[in-house]
Amino acid sequence: MAKKYIGIDIGSTASKVCVLEEGMEPVYEVLPTGWNSKITAGIIRDDLVKRYGDIEDADIIATGYGRISVEYADGVVTEITCHGRGGYEMIGRDCTIIDIGGQDTKYINVKNGKPIDFLMNDKCAAGTGKFIEVMANRLGLTIEELFELAEIGKPISISSLCTVFAESEVINYMGEGRSREDLAAGVIDSVALKVATLVQRKELQDTIIITGGFSNNEFFASLLSKKLGKKALAMPDGRYAGAYGAALLALERSKKS
Repeated sequence: MAKKYIGIDIGSTASKVCVLEEGMEPVYEVLPTGWNSKITAGIIRDDLVKRYGDIEDADIIATGYGRISVEYADGVVTEITCHGRGGYEMIGRDCTIIDIGGQDTKYINVKNGKPIDFLMNDKCAAGTGKFIEVMANRLGLTIEELFELAEIGKPISISSLCTVFAESEVINYMGEGRSREDLAAGVIDSVALKVATLVQRKELQDTIIITGGFSNNEFFASLLSKKLGKKALAMPDGRYAGAYGAALLALERSKKS
């Protein structure tokens, strides 16, 4: 059986796995992280063994918030490095990566496959997946429904920079009888604005790609592009960039050794 190179990205909300074999397309999997990263890491291991048999000979790199919980990994690498490597390989050229995660938003500038600069918003949930999740719950919608309604609504201004205060704004608008379509549009517009405000402090290359949970959403990519004044590309497999980068690094380490 061909040797496998595995990247495991234990994120705050979702955990992603990438399995590589030389000459083959990457195989991806995603599952909720849940409340305990160690338990999630165990579930991933059991699933890998079930699908591929013994993984003792596989090279495994872990990344993400819960990377230290993957006790069977051969090494751990930061999210910045893994997302930079994976995103670069996905697009095939130098790029700026905007990663919208569950708890933070990252700006990563990549040249020759390596991050040369980065910035992370990890002090507040505004502009992240958690913000969208909170607002969807408040409006009684799934995240998918929130995006669908946002596309047909007219955005209402949500000015608060804090998720708690922004939720209060939304509650007040609900009390005024504003439509869910307009509220949904306001929520997504607010996230796009916060992300754009963060990354515009840095150099933006001609190629900008979106990774993270909303990376394949063309509507959000279009909205963010307008805020940036530059095209931001939706990436179908962008949520797996960290896991893919980790698997690529596992492959490269194996060749060096």
